[in-house]
Amino acid sequence: MGTADLLQDESFDDSPIRGTRSLDDIYQRSNVAICEPEGYEEAKHNPERQKAIQEEICMIEKNCTWKLVDRPPSKNVIGVKWIFRTKLNADSTINKYKVGLVVKCYAQIYGVDYLDTFAPVARMDTIRFLFVVAAHRNWKVFQLDVKSAFLNGILQEEIYVEQPAGFVTQEKEDKFIY
Repeated sequence: MGTADLLQDESFDDSPIRGTRSLDDIYQRSNVAICEPEGYEEAKHNPERQKAIQEEICMIEKNCTWKLVDRPPSKNVIGVKWIFRTKLNADSTINKYKVGLVVKCYAQIYGVDYLDTFAPVARMDTIRFLFVVAAHRNWKVFQLDVKSAFLNGILQEEIYVEQPAGFVTQEKEDKFIY
């Protein structure tokens, strides 16, 4: 019996299983594809992304996160990279453009320029537990977006990084961030 015969056969059960959707339905609901910029050079031409980048730099400067210094001869300099994300609403419209300046940590050497230099992140189990406690005690839970929380960490090591693309200080191109 061939495929055509199976399709004609009344005893062939092709009804969908409960809880499944057709591929057509899935394709129609997921027709949004956001291509994030690879780096600053791509993002600088988009006014919304440029605004998000400027906000990130302003927050870094406001918190006095770094200062420009000469590179000590015995220290490695770590690169930085802009990371871009587009936050969407439930209906797939754009909510906001997010940007972060991150260290290329794969260039670090253990014992030389890092030990515990990464911000701790709460595990989902911990977050779920806090929601359970809040529900049990009838606490109100508020959601907020904390900007630049990582900027307040205290590091034991001296870390030197490159100036970020698009924000290299004029006449101080040979300086590094400390």
